[in-house]
Amino acid sequence: MKMIEDMITIDGKGLHYRVLNEMIEEKLKEGYERIKLININGQRYIGAGLTFPDREIEIYGTPGNDLGVFMNGLKIKVYGNSQDGVGNTMNDGEIVIYGSSGDIMGYGMRGGKIFVKGNVGYRVGIHMKEYKEKIPVIVIGGTAGDFLGEYMAGGRIIILGLNEDKDENICGLFCATGIHGGVIYLRGRIPDYKLGKEGKLLEIDDNDRKFIEEHVKIFSEYFNIEYDLIMKKDFFKVIPYDKRPYGRLYAY
Repeated sequence: MKMIEDMITIDGKGLHYRVLNEMIEEKLKEGYERIKLININGQRYIGAGLTFPDREIEIYGTPGNDLGVFMNGLKIKVYGNSQDGVGNTMNDGEIVIYGSSGDIMGYGMRGGKIFVKGNVGYRVGIHMKEYKEKIPVIVIGGTAGDFLGEYMAGGRIIILGLNEDKDENICGLFCATGIHGGVIYLRGRIPDYKLGKEGKLLEIDDNDRKFIEEHVKIFSEYFNIEYDLIMKKDFFKVIPYDKRPYGRLYAY
């Protein structure tokens, strides 16, 4: 490990994920403001449950599943791709991915923000939720797979589709299946057959546009992509038809 002022570098080559995560927490408790992780290759649970606002972890390589799981406050930047389950049940903090990511990003996410430059896999935003002023946000620069926003109960997802010319391809099938809260913003209009039965596609209003503009500005600054170019295209939103879509299936 090499120390440079308030930053320390940890070489993760060959380290078991438990050893690596113990080292990360130890160095944060010692007061380091930034930790640079190099040679990361599939180690899971990086940032799990950590509460260190205003601290930052830089990851070079490919972190494994459940990056930032249960995280309560921390900034993580991934200079590469990430695997499945990023931000699983995340409470607060920020994750920035300069590549693409896998499935079930933001599962049960309760707060914080995730920005991804590239594409994401299936079931992103499944079971996201919000409470009063605590609203989790996911912004995806590329496309998303099937079951985007499945069973969403809250939160906001923004899909920009910057690498896709056809609107219909910015997300997969069954978008917003089971949705009963939250909003999905799409940069382009998807056809009806892409929507789950519980979601409906509408034009955005002024409040929606303000929210989108705020987060696209952050996205454009992180990834050095021209803000005005992103905002030239029309946005639409998917919201739930009903807050209790399966109410008739139960006896109460």
